[in-house]
Amino acid sequence: MPYKIVIQTPDAPAAIGTYSQAVRVDDTVYLSGQIGLDPITMQMVEGIDAQIHRVFQNLRAVATAADSSLNDVVKLNVYLTDLSNFSRVNEIMATYFHMPYPARAAVGVSALPRGALVEMDGVLCMQD
Repeated sequence: MPYKIVIQTPDAPAAIGTYSQAVRVDDTVYLSGQIGLDPITMQMVEGIDAQIHRVFQNLRAVATAADSSLNDVVKLNVYLTDLSNFSRVNEIMATYFHMPYPARAAVGVSALPRGALVEMDGVLCMQD
């Protein structure tokens, strides 16, 4: 029977709903969606570039709390309120990830929590 561990860290924004920052089952960690909230102030950072960086920093903090890193991300989902910002996601993502890159989906959405411009969630697989 798989053993479920809830991952929580003050280095990423506290959950703003009924969910955990991440859940680990065996060697797989499911990262909840992160938006551009500053974990200290719980305020949204300004602008698309700052929000993309903050999302990656928040995901990295949760991955670290799971004794892992962004290098272990195997699947990343990106949600954008304006798909014209996708090129910025690619450029900034290249500063947080290295080849081989994770599998990824990008979806245009009409709105995100707290007026965010971008949200990302992912799955990471712990390496031995």
